[in-house]
Order: sequence, then C-alpha cells, then structure tokens
Amino acid sequence: MQATPLPPRISEEPLPTKTAQSTVTCIYQASIANQWRNIYVLWCKSLINHTLNLKIDSIRGEQFHHSIKIEVKPWFHWNKKGCKSFEVDGNHIDVYWDLRSAKFTGGCPEPCSDYYVTLVCDEEVVLLLGDYKKKAYKRMKMRPTLVEATLLVKRENVFAKKSFSIKAKFDEKRKESDIVVESSTVGNKDPEMWISIDGIVLIHVKNLQWKFRGNQTVVVNKQPVQVFYDVHDWLFSGSGSGPGVFIFKPGPTEVENDREEKSVEGCESDDGSATSGYYSTKSYTPFESCLVLCAYKLE
Repeated sequence: MQATPLPPRISEEPLPTKTAQSTVTCIYQASIANQWRNIYVLWCKSLINHTLNLKIDSIRGEQFHHSIKIEVKPWFHWNKKGCKSFEVDGNHIDVYWDLRSAKFTGGCPEPCSDYYVTLVCDEEVVLLLGDYKKKAYKRMKMRPTLVEATLLVKRENVFAKKSFSIKAKFDEKRKESDIVVESSTVGNKDPEMWISIDGIVLIHVKNLQWKFRGNQTVVVNKQPVQVFYDVHDWLFSGSGSGPGVFIFKPGPTEVENDREEKSVEGCESDDGSATSGYYSTKSYTPFESCLVLCAYKLE
C-alpha cells in the first residue's frame, strides 16, 4: 500500500455568497484501491437548497467531484435514500445513503443522528458516515475495510450577529463538546471576546482591537486543546466582509512536543543500548483531527 497521503486542501471549498450559506466540510483520509486518498465531504444549506458534495482526490493530481442534492422538506423522499456510482482513476465507487430519518440541530447542514452515507470500492466500505452503521451493512452486504478512514480536518461556516455555537469531539472516547464564541465589538466599550467549552469560559480577550490575533492552550476533560483565533475582519473590514477564524487542535503545543522528544532522544535503555524512537510520557491519547470555525457576522 502506498504510504504517502495527499495533503488536504481546504481552500477549494466553495465560499459563502451574499446569501448566508451554512457549510460543514470534513476531510477524511482513506485507503481506496490500495492508495491513500483525501475524501472531501461537504454539506451545504441555504434558504433554497440543501446539498451533499463528495469529492475524492486523484493520484494524478486531478479531482473527481460528485454532488448529491438533499431535499430536507418532508414531502421530498425520492432523493433521501439511494445509490450512485462513479469512477476515480479507473476504480468503481458506489455511494449509498439513507437520510429519510436524519435529524438536524441548530441550523447545521450536517445531520447529527439517524442516517448513513457510505462509499464502497471493491466490495469494501472505505468510508461510513452516520450512526446507522448496522442498517448500512445490512443493506450493502459489504465488508469493512481493514484500514478505517481518518478524519483530518472539520471546517464549519456559521452565521450570526455576535454569538456562534458549534459542536466538536476532542476525544474519540468522549461525547461532543459545545463550543460557544461570543463577542462585543460595537458600542463605546472596548471590544471583548469570550470562548467557552461546555459552558465554561476558557478564554476571555479584552482590548480585542489590539489582540485580534492570538493563541492559547486550554484544558478540556483533562486534555490540552490549542486554540488559535483571528478576528481582524470583524473589527476592521466591515460587517459581512470576512469571517473570524478559530482553530481548535487537540494535543500539546509544538514546544511541548519538541521538549518531550529531546528528553528521550539519545537515551539509553536498561541494557545500555540507545533507544531507537521517541516515547511519550503523556497519559492521554492524541486525537489527530482539528476543527476550523469560520464565523461570519450578520448585520
């Protein structure tokens, strides 16, 4: 199996137009026909449509784009369950989905429960989304792949006036956390910003006009989470011109990683031989994916 994965390209996601369009983009790394590929899952929702777009990287540097339109209105059922096929680099790919009972919360275009979307290649399920896993396998009668797909990046575009809320999972073994970003950027008072996770304010930035970019490491469920933010456009570019960008990345900071690696590099084992690798003394299990929140302020 080719071990070199293709880097994800988030910038190719369609940008919101003048009409507020909520989007959630998940980039997965999966093994398809013994090749590591990036799979882009893009959910879009506006006042007039609700779509799912699947895109798979080609080993030749090209990309295959396949779109599926989802009608969330209750009287449209024909497109909520189905199957479509296409080819990527000569490999036959089947997409199965069942969204008839899918539940959505908070205006988010991505379902939160009661659905499945699967990609199948060579009678293997290379990607399975949703919580209806048993129903999916029963319908397809396919075997799961030996190497499960990995979530690399999740990006969510949200629209509000001053308070933005999303959900994120910082640990595979724990439930999703509630993230709320609130700001006060109008009026006579100096602008401020608060970032809370599960109801606890973990970051409070005063004098935001001077500290519109920054980063801080917080602790969520006894695990470190790096938080990066850039709200320059909120303050200096006018309403609706650009988003505030927030990145939530579980795990220690790069400085801590470097310190940890140096502490064991060149160490000797009990028998006097040099160690051949780096070993972490952390008690937590790292979670590789990160969340990118793009928060657009409405007038």
